[in-house]
Amino acid sequence: DLEGSYSLGILFADHPDQVYAVRCESPLIVGVGDGESFIASDVPAIIEYTRNYYLLEHDEIAVLGKDGVHIYDVFGQLVEKELKTADWDVEAIGKGGYAHFMLKEIHEQPAAIRNTISARIQDGLPNLEECGITPEVLRSFRHIQVVACGTAMHAGTVGKYVIEKLARVPVTVDIASEFRYREPLVGEGDLVIIISQSGETADSLAAMRLAKSLGAKTLAIVNAMGSSIAREADMLIYTHAGPEIAVASTKAYMVQIAVMYLFAFELALAVGKIDADECRRLVKLLEQTPDTISEILEHKEQTQYIASSLITADSLLYIGRGLDYALSMEGSLKLKEISYIHSESYAAGELKHGTISLITENMPVIAVATQTALREKTISNIKEVKARGARVILICRENDTVDPDAVDLKFGLPEFDDLLMPMIAVVPLQLIAYYTSVLKGNDVDKPRNLAKSVTVE
Repeated sequence: DLEGSYSLGILFADHPDQVYAVRCESPLIVGVGDGESFIASDVPAIIEYTRNYYLLEHDEIAVLGKDGVHIYDVFGQLVEKELKTADWDVEAIGKGGYAHFMLKEIHEQPAAIRNTISARIQDGLPNLEECGITPEVLRSFRHIQVVACGTAMHAGTVGKYVIEKLARVPVTVDIASEFRYREPLVGEGDLVIIISQSGETADSLAAMRLAKSLGAKTLAIVNAMGSSIAREADMLIYTHAGPEIAVASTKAYMVQIAVMYLFAFELALAVGKIDADECRRLVKLLEQTPDTISEILEHKEQTQYIASSLITADSLLYIGRGLDYALSMEGSLKLKEISYIHSESYAAGELKHGTISLITENMPVIAVATQTALREKTISNIKEVKARGARVILICRENDTVDPDAVDLKFGLPEFDDLLMPMIAVVPLQLIAYYTSVLKGNDVDKPRNLAKSVTVE
């Protein structure tokens, strides 16, 4: 009789030895231990006690008692469920000596990338057949629609640039909450990619159901085994980031991008826009990203210094062009999420269409300039904001020479291919956000007003 989204744990005075649990839309699992059982919203909450759990379907009722767990449907009929086992261990959900989960998860990114892509590369080429994706299937799509929220949407935006550049297939990126209500033009022959770390994001789940009802094929990119989005999608690519505890996503975002690159490479090869040799070259570059990221993590002290220059700021801007603009969106979100400093990202070429009026004396502007073809254009935009009093922090290649009068602080990146630079350049942006939050004394892993899984509209 209840309406809406919920997951409930219920006690009855006349059933003192039992706990009842029910879910609708919102996530709920039932953990099964040795002589004990648990209810929780996600596996990491119970991993210290057991790795065995049941996934409840909508409107199923679990009864936890001394004699174990029994699950019923809404009509009171007993339901036989598969007992699942999480492949995480207790160490995976600990801080591992790091001050915060977020810092640990930033350092886990190289391993997460390897875990996600290694099994999906054969003979140097991407192979997503296990996910239901074959060259024949890829050639059937006339248009791709990426639907996601927050950080996942930013990963999709990077994917859009890469897919369109390599495969020449049109891609649209939508915020899930907007996609649902604008009568989207999707149907047969279209692919809708849903990206979600938790696989339970309410708006993304509803958007996927809408796309399916309109006749489009759906591909889910999720990190949570057995989640609602994973179960309902036509095709599924699991990312292997492992548990991500910090609310602000880092390694989940990184592996989402890695999957989008693999997908783009295979799509471009399938439609004949690149040959096998070029595809192997790109895959090899993707396989090299973990080592380059590790190199940055070994020299992160400069990000601490940059962060110290931001803690008194009331507001700042992130700017970039092309892939750098997509990256700026994520850098800005990370900073505002955990430091509580107002921050916005803008395409650098749009500054003179209004935004430059916001520049005041000593206002920080973080500029990302990793794309060779757009570098001089971006430097020109940097000089524009500098001339109006901005304090410019530049993320670029370490070998790039820039007019010292145009830049106050510079973070130099190792040399890497332009196309994959978003995976390299996001790391200092993550670290800048992290250290800014730490220096401000905030709760880095649990920022105010935010939740890890957004399960309501």
